[in-house]
Amino acid sequence: MLRTARSLAEEVGLRPVSPDAGATLRLLAAAGNARAVVEIGTGTGVSGVWLLRGMRPDGVLTTIDVENEHQRMARRIFIEAGYPTSRTRIITGRALDVLPRLADSVYDMVFVDGDSAEFGAIVDAALRLLRPGGILAVHGALAGGRIGDPAARDPDTVAIRELVKSIREAEEWVPALLPAGDGLLAAVRR
Repeated sequence: MLRTARSLAEEVGLRPVSPDAGATLRLLAAAGNARAVVEIGTGTGVSGVWLLRGMRPDGVLTTIDVENEHQRMARRIFIEAGYPTSRTRIITGRALDVLPRLADSVYDMVFVDGDSAEFGAIVDAALRLLRPGGILAVHGALAGGRIGDPAARDPDTVAIRELVKSIREAEEWVPALLPAGDGLLAAVRR
């Protein structure tokens, strides 16, 4: 079923999380005993399945994406993976429009896999959404290997570099940059 989700992602031009990044997401969700998780960037359901595998059996994944068609595919993948519809809340819309409507300090984990230009604002929202001890994970934190290259000044790399620096320097987070997949910036909310 993950193979199907990956094939669907490739068909629609998406790059899903790698198996090692997925396993890391599952681990983080399990380590945090996650019951309530927000995912920004549903895609075709690859990362959502990994998150659901690590969450508690009574957990609910709230997943947000602007593409209704991708979410339709993800809904099918979640069902094929054996997760009842009560385990997922699929919301179509821009993350920055949806996140303000979610409750404060009740989420155990927020996973971000979207537009790097919005990462800073999304991380600000995640700080509000996460309970103390909650986990933030940002996909693509190594920027395709460009993060360590000072000559790389493209907007995506600059945005990711600034995000890593701001989280590293913030008192509210305990961060680590994990080399899984395209890089996962993980941080625990103090």
